[in-house]
Amino acid sequence: MDERAALAMLGEALPAAGDDAAVVDDLVVTTDMLHETTDFPDGTTRYTAGWRSVGASLSDVAAMGVPARAAVAVYAAPAFEEEELRSFVAGARDVCALVDAEYVGGDLDDNREFTAATTAVGRVDPACGDGPVYRSGATPGEAVCVTGTLGRSGAALRLFDDDPERGNELFRFAPRISTGRAVASRAGAMMDSSDGLARSLHQIAEASGCGFALEYDALPVDGAVREVAADAGDEWELAVHFGEDFELVFTTDDPAAVRRAAPVEVTEVGRVVDSGEGVEMNGRPLPDRGYTH
Repeated sequence: MDERAALAMLGEALPAAGDDAAVVDDLVVTTDMLHETTDFPDGTTRYTAGWRSVGASLSDVAAMGVPARAAVAVYAAPAFEEEELRSFVAGARDVCALVDAEYVGGDLDDNREFTAATTAVGRVDPACGDGPVYRSGATPGEAVCVTGTLGRSGAALRLFDDDPERGNELFRFAPRISTGRAVASRAGAMMDSSDGLARSLHQIAEASGCGFALEYDALPVDGAVREVAADAGDEWELAVHFGEDFELVFTTDDPAAVRRAAPVEVTEVGRVVDSGEGVEMNGRPLPDRGYTH
């Protein structure tokens, strides 16, 4: 059973699950786990690991369109090295500070490989126009938008061998908390792109009962992707399917308004269509394929 099948099975028993984070009495809660063998290529510093681990959970809060309040992490490793542990916490604190949240601690554990389990907490504030925004609100006719650029993490993975400093830099993404809040009142549906653009679209389509029509040339492909891609097909793979970019994918009835409100670049990449039209890019079906643990 792969991750998607496991989530589908659990969804039958947990009907309130299925979005980037859970909402309980205006409290937004999410959790993630990252492992050395699957999430941190050779050359990843503990500082980057702390930033990226906590950032992944903060990104889920961003996708709900609410402010982040705090984060905690479990740090597990075969041994506790002082410099590595201090660096991890520094990265975790810095990514929290970037989005006006606070890193408030966590737990330590022994494990055969370095592993980080993180939890982030946000809070809905209707008086400020904050979310929550779910995956289920997309409506035919809306525009599909993404923040930032796509393919950044895929490019980073290719760069770690020859240029680990740049690989680490690309791996340290900025959680889109402020942008999520800025667009929440105009977003029909929203999630982050940790599973890749293609899979994110399929997940929103399933939750909203809609389809999508996109054009590849409209995508904001990160410049680093074009540096490392072997050909056009490889570029497509990194930008559309690789995932782990932690950008926001959302629908809106007023893309001009959200571009004005957002503190980062927002790109319109397609339209929401009827469910019978499926999920297409360049007029052809877009496979439901992306990052899988």
